[in-house]
Amino acid sequence: MPHSAHAYAAFDKTTPLGPTTITRRDPGPTDVQIDIQYCGVCHSDLHTARSEWPGTVYPCVPGHEILGTVSAVGSAVTKFTVGDTAAVGCLVDSCRTCESCKAGLEQYCDVFGFVMTYNSPDKHLPGQMTYGGYSTGITVTEDFVLKVPGNLDKAAASPLLCAGITTYSPLKHWGAGPGKKVGIVGLGGLGHMGVKFSHAFGAHTVLFTTSAGKVEDGKRLGADEVVISKDPQAMQAHMRSFDLIINTVAVSHDLDPFVNLLKRDGTMVLVGAPEHSHPSPSVMGLVFGRRSIAGSLIGGLPETQEMLDFCGQHGIVCDIELIKAQQINEAYERMLKSDVKYRFVIDISSMK
Repeated sequence: MPHSAHAYAAFDKTTPLGPTTITRRDPGPTDVQIDIQYCGVCHSDLHTARSEWPGTVYPCVPGHEILGTVSAVGSAVTKFTVGDTAAVGCLVDSCRTCESCKAGLEQYCDVFGFVMTYNSPDKHLPGQMTYGGYSTGITVTEDFVLKVPGNLDKAAASPLLCAGITTYSPLKHWGAGPGKKVGIVGLGGLGHMGVKFSHAFGAHTVLFTTSAGKVEDGKRLGADEVVISKDPQAMQAHMRSFDLIINTVAVSHDLDPFVNLLKRDGTMVLVGAPEHSHPSPSVMGLVFGRRSIAGSLIGGLPETQEMLDFCGQHGIVCDIELIKAQQINEAYERMLKSDVKYRFVIDISSMK
């Protein structure tokens, strides 16, 4: 039988988020039920809540950086027991049969059969959309629930489920490591994790920021160098020197200055998803250097678990500001001003 949970939802694209009650399914044989303790606040939440990306169905309960305690398990569940710390990221299911899903790359499901943690049709509750982590509980199939190392601070670990894996995956895929020069563009929720991971992988890490006030913080987080990207001379000093640049900026901007910093065969990977498209980059900057612009989307379940285990081994978590659910609308406004270091996390106990 379905049961209810407290939540915070967007009811249309303009009014503030507010409290509501939602329906969750009781666990089936392969399901894990989680009492949510913490949920990170991602820029994607704001884009969806305000219909800046198409397709929002209201009411919408955002949140895909979910961490909590297992409160019930189905009869066939083998990986989790009641009392375990568990996490849920951006996906709660996929087709599981296509080439990408079989390769553990569910985020690239070839038939778009993935089910997002929120704002996707919920096949378990027909007629309802999936609801995310701005809520007191969630029920998810076991294969899409992740284990969290016990040495990590729970609140600070929750944003690893999006901000963490979104930067870990391209750094791993494009071979960041010793002997490589890696640039991270932007020091926000994604960028600060990119700096931490690039440093932990052993790459020479350069942070690009428009804010001189972030220089010292960038170095504290692990950057070997910090470049003010508005300074032409500072940019010129790094021409044709990067193996990899991870661009985390979620605002439309000129990509050419960063393309020109890539070595021959270097790649810039876009992980920020702006509301409006970037201006088209110059073809000449690409062809004179065989450079690439690529994109990357979170990670599959195996890689996300690998990332969490890596964080446990290296003591890596996000820099967060813990808020009450009642502060979510203020947090959205501050997030638009980049007024957070570097991820808001909702203390879900504030909903009870």
